[in-house]
Amino acid sequence: MSALLTANPTLFVMIPWLSPHNNRFPSPHEALDEPDGLLAAGGDLSIERLISAYRHGIFPWFSDEDPILWWSPNPRCVLKPRDIHISRSMRKAIRKQHYYITFDQAFSEVIELCSSSRDRVGNTWITDEMKHAYTALHQQGIAHSLEVWRDGTLVGGLYGLAIGKLFFGESMFSLEVNTSKVAYIALAKQLEHWRYALIDCQVQNDHLNSLGASEISRAEFLEYIKLNIDEDPGHEWQFELSNEQLIQTDD
Repeated sequence: MSALLTANPTLFVMIPWLSPHNNRFPSPHEALDEPDGLLAAGGDLSIERLISAYRHGIFPWFSDEDPILWWSPNPRCVLKPRDIHISRSMRKAIRKQHYYITFDQAFSEVIELCSSSRDRVGNTWITDEMKHAYTALHQQGIAHSLEVWRDGTLVGGLYGLAIGKLFFGESMFSLEVNTSKVAYIALAKQLEHWRYALIDCQVQNDHLNSLGASEISRAEFLEYIKLNIDEDPGHEWQFELSNEQLIQTDD
């Protein structure tokens, strides 16, 4: 079954409508070129369907007025943890501010703050339906949050999914200058320590580029999934690095 959608006011597209009775997706290679990566619509946000989606390089992204839309863009924005770029100013800020980093101590607060950050007010894709779905994934130990604290106050963070040796980033927020960057740096450095292969950043933007993210083809991204999605992570979700370890570089 196909769905006729208006992905923008001048474009009509035909995409598959997902069955409510199984969690199968079309091949990511069938995604549209315009809008980039749009693959399917419908289905639900059950734990089983979401895990199936991420295992195949697919993620949901839609607004309240839309049906559930599923995407697999080409190219894909990613970061190899060892490639994280830490500017001189960020090193100075991390050293000076004495941030305290945790995992999974405030997941509900993190996802709520991601949905209400200033650049998304009135235009958020983190709907109530999405919040409930990713909270359920968190309760199953699949979705994780990273929190940045200063003087006992939550000032930045991010959340995403960890499957195998891959982390699928979803969103981040800052309540103080650059604290989303601190969160991303902390995540990358810890995942490098745990020998993760890749952080999925989904779609490129200047913020991610400044931290070392780059684009690879969908085919290459799917190969990373094939090689790493069933690897045993071999660790608990506890942040292990000091601030000084966060800013260490090989140069």
